[in-house]
Amino acid sequence: MNTVINIGIDVHKDSYSLSAFTFNNRQCFGQTRIASKSSLVIKYVNRMKQEHQDAQVVCGYEAGPTGYGLYRDLEKAGIPCAIMAPTTMPKASGSKVKNDRLDAQDIAKHLAFGTYSSVHVPTAQDESVKNFTRLRNTRKTALKKAKQNLLSFLLRCDRSFNEGKTHWTKIHFTWLKQQKFDNWVDQETFNEYLQEVHDQMEKVARYDQRIEELASMDCYRENVRKLCCFRGIETHTALSLISEIGDFSRFLNARQFSAFLGLVPSEESSGQKERRGAITKAGNTRLRLLLIEGAKSTLRSNIYGKKSKRLLARHKGNPPDVIAYADRANRRLHKSYDRLTARGVHHNKATVAVAREMACFVWGMMNDRMD
Repeated sequence: MNTVINIGIDVHKDSYSLSAFTFNNRQCFGQTRIASKSSLVIKYVNRMKQEHQDAQVVCGYEAGPTGYGLYRDLEKAGIPCAIMAPTTMPKASGSKVKNDRLDAQDIAKHLAFGTYSSVHVPTAQDESVKNFTRLRNTRKTALKKAKQNLLSFLLRCDRSFNEGKTHWTKIHFTWLKQQKFDNWVDQETFNEYLQEVHDQMEKVARYDQRIEELASMDCYRENVRKLCCFRGIETHTALSLISEIGDFSRFLNARQFSAFLGLVPSEESSGQKERRGAITKAGNTRLRLLLIEGAKSTLRSNIYGKKSKRLLARHKGNPPDVIAYADRANRRLHKSYDRLTARGVHHNKATVAVAREMACFVWGMMNDRMD
């Protein structure tokens, strides 16, 4: 049987630390530190192959902010590579020494013994779309901050909007245009705050239009249309789910998918005691927040009345079984929320529980498990 050389790579922005491990002597060797260039890693691997003619080489490194560039370069060079989820790799307790060399050794050993779980590597197309949808979220956050800054300034100037219950409506914007200040500095400050709100709104609208165009691509169109049948899920959320998750079938069941999103309760039980706490908040934070927002939007709708024109437009062109499945999900989510709140559960906790059920329905639709 050929020897397998497991190469652990501790990846940083400026440098890579490498260490090799085999079961022949159960010792780490070939430890080195190089610049953060894929070509140097490939050169290191080729040298290992020359020194050990009959050996197979496998590389691995922890998932982190450096992305998937190294993985793709190694795969292109024909070198097997695994990106390892750090939370799945057990750490030795009591150790007071930590450095890049020891980290590379630990990664090599985890790779050899299989004590890790691989992260999903998206396609280059999915990653590009994911980055763009995240850009839209960043701009949405900036818009929220710009609105807060404007309202705070008006409050300091004793200007309160009392002509309606909701801000950022047509009536509110009309009221904002009517605000005049005696001090020219205050007027200039107000104008700048208001212009920032308009600028961010224009950018969000432009990004939303671009997301609609991306969702109409052949590789996304059908799945986006199916997910948009749910109340509370529109194009941005649907495209974010598809580009971030990629292959929904990698989750064996809906429970695994919910756990990946961190929507399942934490637990600390021992013996006869069962203790369940808040949700774990593990996994993909962005998708978890999008589903919670989707759950809030679903609960604001009236499932017993007529469907809105926007929802009917999203249903158009989808198979009847997909629409029926989404309608069944919408009714189930409302009933679950009503049941929980009737028991005295806080509405925020009930909304998160609804988001978890929505995630389960999403998994079912994406895996054609609508029965």
